[in-house]
Formats: sequence, C-alpha cells, structure tokens
Amino acid sequence: MRRTDSLVENTHNHAGGTVMSFERMQEITERAHERGLPVHLDGARIFNAAIVLKRDVAEIASPFDSVMFCLSKGLSAPVGSMIAGSKEFIDRAVPVRRMLGGGMRQVGVLAAAGLVALEKMPARLEADHAKAQLLARGLAEIHGVRIDPERVQTNIVVFDIGESGQTTVEFSAKLKQRGVLANGISAREMRMVTHKDVSRDDCKVALGAVSEALV
Repeated sequence: MRRTDSLVENTHNHAGGTVMSFERMQEITERAHERGLPVHLDGARIFNAAIVLKRDVAEIASPFDSVMFCLSKGLSAPVGSMIAGSKEFIDRAVPVRRMLGGGMRQVGVLAAAGLVALEKMPARLEADHAKAQLLARGLAEIHGVRIDPERVQTNIVVFDIGESGQTTVEFSAKLKQRGVLANGISAREMRMVTHKDVSRDDCKVALGAVSEALV
C-alpha cells in the first residue's frame, strides 16, 4: 500500500473536539499534493465537523486522498469504521486489512446497524453538541475547574482540574464512586463526551458529581 505521509484529524480529539476550517484543510492538502504527498483524513467524527462547518461530509472529505470515519461514536453503531479512497487504494487496502485481522464473516447484523448509523444518526448530532455546551457552561461555574465553553464546538468537553490539587487518576476514581465514568488525558485535564445515550439530566448528574469530587 502507498505510504501516507500526511494526516489531518477533524474533529481533533485531544484538542477538545475542535474543528479545522475547510479552507485550512484545502491549504494543507494543496501544499502536500504540490510535493507529491498523499493526505489521509482521520475523520472519526467527520459528521460532527460537518455540523459545525455547515458543509456536506463528502465536500469536507473531497480534498483528501483517503478518509476514515467511525460508524460508532457519534453515529451510535455498536462497532465499525469505514475507509474510502480511490479504487486502487481500496484494492490494496483490503488485503492489508485481512492480514491485520480486520476481516469478519456473518456481519449482516452489524452492517444493518451501520446503515442506521449513516442514514438516521447524523441528523441528531446537534443534540450532542448542545449537551456538551450544557456540560461546559456548568463546569465553568464550578470552583476548581478551568474551561472556556466557547472552545467547546462539538461533543467533546475537556476541562482542567489542576487547581484542585488532585490528579486526574484520583479525580476519575471519585467520579466513578458517584456513578460517572470519565478519563484523564493528562495529569491535569479530564475529558467527557456526550452521545445518544447521555441525556441532559445525565449531564446535570455529572456536574453534581464533579462538584462533589472537588471538595
């Protein structure tokens, strides 16, 4: 398979689900192509990016040589990702996938869930973004938490608890005791993600747990 020398991620996970502009993606791909470099788009949450950019997913992916996106995560399928590219690229990718253990049989049920994810779920992603805003604005009011709600664009919420004197490992354990699962992405930063199975009431429960765990 042709080596991919350039990669863009949109939305960007560890940047808190922030979205790169379409113009910036075009600039990156144009400069890479001028140098003969193919560019892959890690579009695990490309449908979330499309909501923010107000562009069609196909348009966002169009400057790239290949793209991967998840049927799980925001689209809510139980498992699954898809890769797209030229026929030549896919013809070479399929054997590599099998060699790496990616082949499955009798996957009709999973494929059906994937179709639902593609056809039904993109329309409800704005609700996840709204719930993330609810979380972010609530967190901003809690003493010991640092977060700028304006930077929360999609369904990922990253916040800093460094001023509390706790590590994220300690803080995660306290949240778990209160029925809330969240992981640290550094010694100071926690990450929460909203999705179909998280309600607005669940977000309020999480805010209460954060407030208690910081005491």
